[in-house]
Amino acid sequence: MNKKAAALAYEEYKDHAPRVVASGKGKIAEAIIAKANEYQIPLFCNAELVDSLVKMEINDNVPQELYQAVVDVFIWLQNVENGSHISKK
Repeated sequence: MNKKAAALAYEEYKDHAPRVVASGKGKIAEAIIAKANEYQIPLFCNAELVDSLVKMEINDNVPQELYQAVVDVFIWLQNVENGSHISKK
């Protein structure tokens, strides 16, 4: 099985939509995952979403048809971050 990975970024006052900042398959996906682990960035698995994201160019904005899936990722990430803050107290 060939691994796939994508990384998104969103700057509230700069971007009008989340954008793809890294994506790839195989060794590139492994490098993206390793970098996320190095910086303790949680990983979210959604095969359909990553299939779409790896087809996009770097710095492309996420298209509207993927907004709901991306919103789900950001909500999950916010919950993970809030949970980690609570557990550190």
